[in-house]
Amino acid sequence: MHPVITEPMFYVFAVPAVILLGLSKGGFQGLGTATTPMLALYMPPLEAAALILPVLMTQDAIAVWWYRHDWDAWNLKVMLPGAIVGMCLAWALAAQITEDHIRLIVGIIGVVFCIHAFSRRGVVEPKKPKAASGVFWGGMSGFTSFMSQAGGPPFQVHILPQRMDKLILVGTSTMFFAVVNAFKIVPYFALGQFSAKNFTTSLLLLPVAIISNFAGIWLVQKTPTGIFYKIAYVLVFLISLALLWRASRAIL
Repeated sequence: MHPVITEPMFYVFAVPAVILLGLSKGGFQGLGTATTPMLALYMPPLEAAALILPVLMTQDAIAVWWYRHDWDAWNLKVMLPGAIVGMCLAWALAAQITEDHIRLIVGIIGVVFCIHAFSRRGVVEPKKPKAASGVFWGGMSGFTSFMSQAGGPPFQVHILPQRMDKLILVGTSTMFFAVVNAFKIVPYFALGQFSAKNFTTSLLLLPVAIISNFAGIWLVQKTPTGIFYKIAYVLVFLISLALLWRASRAIL
């Protein structure tokens, strides 16, 4: 047996997926949501999520170091406890809930959130966050991230309306998902989703992941704050539509 995945079709999906993930970890949140669905065209979704986890954690380490001074402690304090509960629930229900149902839920959340934001017609005043909102959306993000690496849209529902500085926003997201991804290691092992072959394949993808990560960091630095927020909302909307489309094709 080969020590790595050698089928060319896998890399047709994996390389673009890792590039999107790197740009997402660099600061363009949401792009990474497409990673697991793309890999799921080749392998079971939960196995795809486990395969990409070492790549995620390497990119997390780079992003955490880069944004180590730019993050909001209050949001992490209220969102991370919810995320841990959400991941524990996802672990318990992993055998009962399909990936497509998760995609459907995340897609609906993202589309409704963006339609509400777009309907405000240019109103951009920061919205003061509530602890209950942070716990709930943190839980949703942890749950959907565990199941299919689709934690971005629920996280953005709580974070984007605060209109915080773009680097603080990116840094807070970086710290949140670094902790979430670290908590996935034991459950993924327990569910039997790791293998030596998949881990070696993850290592093979690391150079692409690191280059795209720094590309994302560079792009965030160069993008004006107003444009950055517009891009963030549009990305959440488009990715949510893609999740809805994929889920509806499988369920209906």
